[in-house]
Formats: sequence, structure tokens, C-alpha cells
Amino acid sequence: MNEPSPISERYRRGMETRRAVLGDSHVDRAQSISTEFDRPFQELITEGAWGTVWSRPGLTKRERSIVTIALLAALGQDEEVAMHVRATANTGASRNDICEALLHVAIYAGVPAANHAIKIAKQVFEQMDADQTTRGEA
Repeated sequence: MNEPSPISERYRRGMETRRAVLGDSHVDRAQSISTEFDRPFQELITEGAWGTVWSRPGLTKRERSIVTIALLAALGQDEEVAMHVRATANTGASRNDICEALLHVAIYAGVPAANHAIKIAKQVFEQMDADQTTRGEA
């Protein structure tokens, strides 16, 4: 269908940032299920989102995490909200940061969007806490 693109410096930087934010297991899982059909999309998000936007020096990973969660919540992108809430373990965004961001979502994008995102965040935090307890990290 499409020939794989040669690995660019932006792709390498994007993969490094993507792994730092989402974790190796998430990225490895995404790559393992990638097919010839969606490989160009995976390359695009690795270069564009991770290699360009997330790798810029203007904001910290914590700040980008907060902005990303707010935007995804406002857009109703539930799976992506959950993924980025999990990623806060790697970005340094606190639960309070996420709460504050979702308060902004309520005012600027609507209470239903924020309410649903809060429900998702609470579920993710509960799972993260349970995982920590299971590993003896609590």
C-alpha cells in the first residue's frame, strides 16, 4: 500500500518524546498492532505531534499534558483523555492540575464535557492507585 518512509530526525525525536510521555509499553503495543494501512498515520503522529509539537522547548511536558487533556476533554475524545491522564505519571502533571484544567473545560467548552472527562479521570486515577497498591508502591 505505502512504502515506509525513511526514519527522519523528527521521527526519532518524536519516538523518544512519545515513549517518555506515554511509556514504552503503550508505544510498543501501538507499534505491534500497526499495519500497512495505518503505518503512515503512526509516522505522521510520531513526527507531527510528538516530534514537532510535544518536543518544542516553549512548554514543559507537564504544561503540554494539562493543555492536551483540556483540549481532548473539550472535544469529547474519551479514550485519548484516559490515555493522557495515565501519562501524567510521566509528565509531572498532578491530579490538582488536571482538576483545574477540567474546571476551565466546564466554563469554556461546557459542563457536560467536563463532567464526563472528570468521570474518566477518576476511573483512571482509581486504576493507577490500584496498580500501585498491587506493585507495593503506595
